[in-house]
Amino acid sequence: MPRVLCSWHWQDSDPSSERPAMPAPATAALAPADIAHVEDLYLNGLHLEQYRHATYNPIDYYTEGLRRSPEDIRCNNAMGLLLLRRGQFGQAEPYFRRAVASITRRNPNPYDGEPYYHLGWSLKLQGRLQEAYDAFYKATWNDAWQHSAFLSLARIATAQSRYSEALALVERSLVRNYHSPVARHLKAALLRRLGRPAEAFIRESLGIDPFNFGCLFESGTDTFVALMRGSLNNYLELSLDYAQAGLYEEADRVLGQCPAESPLVSYYRGWFASQAGHGPAALGFYKVAAGQDPSWCFPNKIEEVLILQDAQRLNPSDARAGYYLGNLWYDKRQYSDAIRCWEEAAKLDDRFPTVFRNLALAYYNKLGKKEDAVGFLEKAFALDPGDARVLMELDQLYKILGRPFEQRLELLERYPQLVEQRDDLYLERVTLYNQLKEYEMARKLLALRKFHPWEGGEGKVVGQYLLCHHELAKLAISQGRLSNALDLLMATETYPENLGEGKLYGTQENDRYYLLGLVYEGLGQREKAAEWFRAATVGISQPAQAIYYNDPQPDKIVYQALAWFQLGEASTARRIFASFIQFGEAHMDDVITIDYFAVSLPDMLVFDQDINRRNRIHCSYLIGLGHLGLGNGEGAKRYLEEVLRLDMNHQGAAVYLQMGTFFQQAIKQEQAC
Repeated sequence: MPRVLCSWHWQDSDPSSERPAMPAPATAALAPADIAHVEDLYLNGLHLEQYRHATYNPIDYYTEGLRRSPEDIRCNNAMGLLLLRRGQFGQAEPYFRRAVASITRRNPNPYDGEPYYHLGWSLKLQGRLQEAYDAFYKATWNDAWQHSAFLSLARIATAQSRYSEALALVERSLVRNYHSPVARHLKAALLRRLGRPAEAFIRESLGIDPFNFGCLFESGTDTFVALMRGSLNNYLELSLDYAQAGLYEEADRVLGQCPAESPLVSYYRGWFASQAGHGPAALGFYKVAAGQDPSWCFPNKIEEVLILQDAQRLNPSDARAGYYLGNLWYDKRQYSDAIRCWEEAAKLDDRFPTVFRNLALAYYNKLGKKEDAVGFLEKAFALDPGDARVLMELDQLYKILGRPFEQRLELLERYPQLVEQRDDLYLERVTLYNQLKEYEMARKLLALRKFHPWEGGEGKVVGQYLLCHHELAKLAISQGRLSNALDLLMATETYPENLGEGKLYGTQENDRYYLLGLVYEGLGQREKAAEWFRAATVGISQPAQAIYYNDPQPDKIVYQALAWFQLGEASTARRIFASFIQFGEAHMDDVITIDYFAVSLPDMLVFDQDINRRNRIHCSYLIGLGHLGLGNGEGAKRYLEEVLRLDMNHQGAAVYLQMGTFFQQAIKQEQAC
């Protein structure tokens, strides 16, 4: 007979039910200095960690809390734990000790064992097992930490060959968490070490969790290999479970069965041998690891800090260990350590392209050494001229640093196969043709490719499509080819499917409507022209900051004002252009911060940019457009050229410097009216 596992009904179908209140919307975190209470500083930092916020740093909140209250338990514990997770075991220890000192000031047995437990981990990872043992034991005073603390104690006792004591400790861990797979695995291993029957316990454990890989390995069944699925991470994690208890022989046997080829397997086995006191065997594994293919090898576990540092100690000529460790440090936001490791790796092996690529990004984004970054990235590409990703990054760096369009296009044209591999590279080629005013070539290239949406590419393909069509339409209008201009503008009514992005609801198209008005006016259809001009006046008319790709752009408002000129409403048009100047002058020196809820900063995906500089460019652009609309050609030229001096890639400024005729025609039309 079937059983109902899940059912549902529309809430509104029950007239007696009350609709629940709408949840309160999320709010942005205040700056640390603006938060009144230390507790709120801690909670904000914790939230940023939990949600892995991309731009706000939890350290800022914990540091401010500790500045106000240096002995605060939670901020000290949080700061220590953050450093612990980032591989800084020694730096984490003082924070945990301060938290412990505070929590035991009135009572030697703390109400919360968390700071003691984390102190135990920081000490264990520093190799100070007896001190770690004492800290873990103090953590057991608190019920919430008994499972984890007794498990850690059992691991230390196992590592010291005190197997009977370890078994008693892991039994106490299981009292608090009977289903714990790691505790059950350790108990099974201890029963084997003590020569006691383990089969019944293993069967029970696998009945609770059929995917308890540790118990499967202890059982010696073939099921182990099948369920591990050849997954590298499964093997690494299981080997570390053994290693945490000092069972290095078992840890090595686990990786001996791993079918995945990765330098990490060799590094791990080298570390297990080293910890077991087998130096020559460890060196042999480390040398094998140093010669293996580094592709797809991304260390990310804090234990791998110890493993790679040991490899560097025993095999100082290993360039890869420093490279991998640098990657790990960079991921953990330990940038100075990462750069130091990459620099050492580059000295040991100056033929490995990826380490130079990484140094380029770090030198640019973290040290501000732009020319050094160029040299590193050029070397990376020279060492591997088949890497499309590095070509894209090199071109982006050239773009940011203002290399000539012709030089950048020549580079891309030299590697057509690489350009074809990436949508962003292909689009950059299109953009360069637009920059060089070869709009027809840009239009043809766009038609030849099927683009796919990508993070950071929002609106970029469509932007180049509209630019080349609109500029070709303007040229056609100025030359009297009105039918051709109409075809070009109608091609932007619905975006072609191959662009990979449709027209968003509510998209402002003041530029397209205005140009259609000019076409129909040229065709003598004044009523239809007036309809398009009126359509061009609709929408946002006040300038604003434009940091994100979907922010209102001033270009649309420009055509709105031009349409008002065409409709004989010169005062409205002038008011709009005057507001451009007022906004630009008022906000030129603003200090800009990235919005708390920002999710797309497409121009910062590779290289960081100065958003205050971007604000100055934006404000200069607004002032230039304002002067252009008010007929002040000299003022417009001065500000728009300043925009291009600061950012030669600014397509809007380049376009409007050539649009004096359109503005003059609009103003003359108004005067005629």
